[in-house]
Amino acid sequence: MTALRPITIIGGGLAGLALGIGLRRQDIPVTLYEAGAYPRHRVCGEFISGRGRQTLTRLGLDELLAAAGAVPAHTAAFFTATRATPVRPLPAPALGLSRWQLDARLAEHFRQLGGELQTGHRWEPGAADEGVVRASGRRLSADARGPRWFGLKLHARRVALEADLELHFSPAGYVGLCRVEQGWVNVCGLFRRRRGEASPTAARELLYGPPGSRLRERLAAAEFDEASFCAVAGLAWAPARAAARPGVCMGDALTLIPPLTGNGMSMAFESAELAWDPLAAWSRGTRTWPEARREIARLFDQRFTRRLTWARWLQPLALAAPLQNFLLGLAARHESCWRLAFDQTR
Repeated sequence: MTALRPITIIGGGLAGLALGIGLRRQDIPVTLYEAGAYPRHRVCGEFISGRGRQTLTRLGLDELLAAAGAVPAHTAAFFTATRATPVRPLPAPALGLSRWQLDARLAEHFRQLGGELQTGHRWEPGAADEGVVRASGRRLSADARGPRWFGLKLHARRVALEADLELHFSPAGYVGLCRVEQGWVNVCGLFRRRRGEASPTAARELLYGPPGSRLRERLAAAEFDEASFCAVAGLAWAPARAAARPGVCMGDALTLIPPLTGNGMSMAFESAELAWDPLAAWSRGTRTWPEARREIARLFDQRFTRRLTWARWLQPLALAAPLQNFLLGLAARHESCWRLAFDQTR
């Protein structure tokens, strides 16, 4: 019997860990390199929507997520300083779970399945390295012509929510609130700094919302977990086609979906699942590396191109300050507009 060829994964985020778990369930030898350590806080909506939940079920991780305290989410509502949509059901149930819990639980499960996890290690593979998958995170933005995007995240308690997921819009950006484990609420925001503007001196204040807003009221009596505060900058939304990238890239290493759609975590899990079988075939010697790479790229582009296209135009519209009240008015009056935004990006 031909020995299985090992696969190396660079990056131990959601895509890398899910890929490693899926391959180990097929007895493929896997080594995963992660520059950081677990557990850790990350800027993330911490909201698993769309088909990502189905991938986790197929991985047999439902009990693991339940044990970690994952909170089911069934409803959502949108807000500006002066308008609000009704609380409406999500098109499909979602889950809220912190990356502090989720990443660490997935990493431990990968180890239990026999995967080799090397933390505190950085490795940059060459474009043509066989058996190497890049799942090492986002690509930095080098375009100084448009607005500079940055994200902030903080956990809070004693926050009364009207819906399981709330999105609060302002001229500066938006803040999402969702319940995670142990009574905490994830407060995660995306904000822009236009070219020529000075860096905000009190960036964290942006998470609390403008004075008089519903968001400011929500957080007025909140208790914050100071250790959970984190930030990230250099975010870029330009979609990339997998077929045009060298090597095998997945998750944010391939492309970053505009986070307003709440689909980034789902896409990480989905991309891992799409890559399982082609990579396993290469490991078993029934497919060449170029054949596996082309098949993975085809599956990625088939699954994600439409979603990325919708998300790319939806986010600028929703974050255009003159349009926010108008768009919320449409979503409040017409449930079809509400559903369209979710259905086309999940």
